[in-house]
Amino acid sequence: MSGTRYVPFAYGFRPFFLAAGLFAVLAMVAWAWIIITGRAPFGALPAHLWHGHEMLFGFIGAAIAGFLLTAVPSWTGSRGFAGAPLVVLTVAWLTGRIAFAAAGLLPWPVIAAAELCFLPLLAFLIGRALLRERNRNFPMLVIVALLWGIDAWFMEALRRGDPALASRALAAGIGVVLLLVTIIGGRIVPSFTANALRQRGITAEIRSRVPVETAVIGAMALAVLVDALFPRHWVAGLVAAIAAAAQAVRLAGWRSLRTLDEPIVWVLHAAYAWLPIGLALKAVHLLSGAGGATHWQHALAIGVAATMILAVMTRAALGHTGRPLVVARAIAAAYALLLGAALVRVFGPALAPASYPVTIEVAALLWLAAWAIYVVVYAPILTRVRADGKPG
Repeated sequence: MSGTRYVPFAYGFRPFFLAAGLFAVLAMVAWAWIIITGRAPFGALPAHLWHGHEMLFGFIGAAIAGFLLTAVPSWTGSRGFAGAPLVVLTVAWLTGRIAFAAAGLLPWPVIAAAELCFLPLLAFLIGRALLRERNRNFPMLVIVALLWGIDAWFMEALRRGDPALASRALAAGIGVVLLLVTIIGGRIVPSFTANALRQRGITAEIRSRVPVETAVIGAMALAVLVDALFPRHWVAGLVAAIAAAAQAVRLAGWRSLRTLDEPIVWVLHAAYAWLPIGLALKAVHLLSGAGGATHWQHALAIGVAATMILAVMTRAALGHTGRPLVVARAIAAAYALLLGAALVRVFGPALAPASYPVTIEVAALLWLAAWAIYVVVYAPILTRVRADGKPG
């Protein structure tokens, strides 16, 4: 497809990176409205589970789709995804979001059908190229399948009206996302760092040790299993402690402090640094019950997942539209605002327990500001032709 009319669907990252940014804003506004009015999208489960589901399968789901639809052609040397298949996949994602927004009005089978069609379609699109080329990134299909199974698990919890079951599903889902960040981040963060330092004439060894890599990925995979079977159990805390230590050792070899002059690089390190921090907070809370570590889930969801998504989307969109890999000052500010949202949401309640509602409001405003900046700056990039005039 050619011409500006079809530019938003000219490559896989375009519609989904835009959808992720827009939904990050709209879903947070919707969550604020729910809190203020006390209205829940569905009566069978508490409203915070709607918030958790939509952030995981709406916001993060769109970002993962955009990443995979862009990475798979690069991994396999196959043609990029564009045109009608991309339109259909985008509509499938949007259908799920509409269904969940109207969950209180629709019968459960309709909600389930609308919600559970997106990830299988995504797997079908990327799976053909991965299988045909027998690509080493085939495990990405396993990640997508796991997320679909967890989404189906949540839908069953919705049918039963079982909050505990739904919470376990969301915990497992976040675990899978963190495993994905661990795998992909372990490739791109040191690689992009080495490239950036080399361009600046800096010689710095980026250490990657097989025992550490094995321990990190193994611990994160084990955490997913334990969270699914024994949520909030001391065993989950022990596994989190081991994973936190392994992640910290891994990050220590990536020369993070050498990247402070380049926002597009240091934000990757900042996002990844929240992994050992969040896992350590999780371990402390589950093993000791310390109140200061209560909000470890937001450390992992905002600090790791959301910040890594913003970092990857802002970088990939520039590179795949023929632009220099230098972010605007406004985007550097968006990085800082999102990291600020994580700090306030995670540590604010402990530092100012009497002002808990205020900390939530401040964190939400910082989140909204960060993603609004992203949408304003990147909507033109994602919907207009490449700067170098090439297709895609």
